[in-house]
Amino acid sequence: MAHMRAVIWIVEGTWQGCIDVALGILPGDAEVVLLHAGSADAQQAAEAASAGLLGRHRPGRGGPGLVQVSDEEAEGLLTAAEQRLGRGELRRVRVGGRVERAVVEALADGVDVLVCARDGDRSRLGPHSLGPATRFVVDHAPCTVVLVWPDETPDVGSIPPPPHHERPHHHGPPHSPPRHT
Repeated sequence: MAHMRAVIWIVEGTWQGCIDVALGILPGDAEVVLLHAGSADAQQAAEAASAGLLGRHRPGRGGPGLVQVSDEEAEGLLTAAEQRLGRGELRRVRVGGRVERAVVEALADGVDVLVCARDGDRSRLGPHSLGPATRFVVDHAPCTVVLVWPDETPDVGSIPPPPHHERPHHHGPPHSPPRHT
């Protein structure tokens, strides 16, 4: 039997929950990839803001650019995730571009399972617990997806009531049709 191929999507603020769940569900011989996806749009916006606020950044002058800091932060997240997972054999992959598409593309090469976390409103159960990129990945992933609550799972009482038109109507006992003789 072939080894399981698993990807754990590493995102700031939610990666710890993904690693903890992966530790409990992935077999010891699974091929594991820690995946970090950086948004090219966010990096470009950060650079543009930096240029506007701080003056033009010239490579080789002054401190590191924001993209380099972002690269350092991504490497830090991957290192922390690798240490928490505690496996000898794994790969670290960083992809860029549109995050949601980059993640789906990374799954296209025979991945069996993706472990990712809810990243929206984590105070209640429901569809808003997924951010737009994660919703896209969950909807388009060509593999099994393990969707993790990165912290405490909300109580079932957090589900909003159904809209008024879906609520059951109470009509009392059914009546019998009048009898005609």
